[in-house]
Amino acid sequence: MDQQPPGAAGTPPPVEGPAHCYRHPDRETAVRCVRCDRPICPDCMVDASVGFQCPDCVRRGSGTGHSASAARPRTLAGGVVAADPRLVTKILMGINLAVFVAVLADHSLVDRLELLGRAIFTDDGPLEGVAEGQWYRLVTSMFLHEAPWHIAFNMLGLWWLGGPLEAKLGRVRFLALYLLSGLAGGALTYWLAEPNQPSLGASGAIYGLLGATAVLMRRLNYDMRPVIAIFALNLIITFNPWGGIAWQAHVGGLIAGVLIGIGMVHAPRERRDLVQFGTCALVLVAVVLIVVTRTAALT
Repeated sequence: MDQQPPGAAGTPPPVEGPAHCYRHPDRETAVRCVRCDRPICPDCMVDASVGFQCPDCVRRGSGTGHSASAARPRTLAGGVVAADPRLVTKILMGINLAVFVAVLADHSLVDRLELLGRAIFTDDGPLEGVAEGQWYRLVTSMFLHEAPWHIAFNMLGLWWLGGPLEAKLGRVRFLALYLLSGLAGGALTYWLAEPNQPSLGASGAIYGLLGATAVLMRRLNYDMRPVIAIFALNLIITFNPWGGIAWQAHVGGLIAGVLIGIGMVHAPRERRDLVQFGTCALVLVAVVLIVVTRTAALT
């Protein structure tokens, strides 16, 4: 039998010399693919049952029977690698846009779905708001926008931040991050804002994505200057002297995003699910406690 040259059977030969990512030669790395031994940077690492694999080996191993299914490739946070890493991001954008179109057709939806502590819309009308048992407003307000510039700004943020985060966390973890950040922003608004001050928009969830992005970039040792600049810009927008911004939603979402991000990307592998979803549960408990406490104070 003729001897084949290295890599001829489909496995690339090990890379000799300085450890630079085989897909990004400008990036040094100390991690190698457990299957082909090529150096891979954090962007190219796909979490496997043992160690990390490169994208090429993951593609070759997909759909090859029992061995492939037994070692399903995982994201950095332990989620399943998906064919479309932006699917949940696209669905969330679709929901926000669909609700916006519905508001254009029937503006009364704003009064029925926005976040409101406790207020009367008309002189002879009933009391309405979260304090009156309308807890659904904490969720519906996350997908509600009234002005075109508002939804455009939030959807751009969702697209820019959501796609990379979804790819690194996986669909379930990313969705938990988004929803809990939005709820945390709504809960802090309900707690600190005037009861009759309405609030709406996905800003709390977007700020949660921003906080988690900062945690992820620090975990991957990326240059933090871009995200610091974004933070500074958003602080100016949040606390502008003209008002009109529910800063409580921004702060609440940001805090939740940072906490959940830490739990997601720093959880030890041997008890990763427990730490990650335990962190999410703690944030949810905090949201419920804030809402219950505020409701008791208002009623």
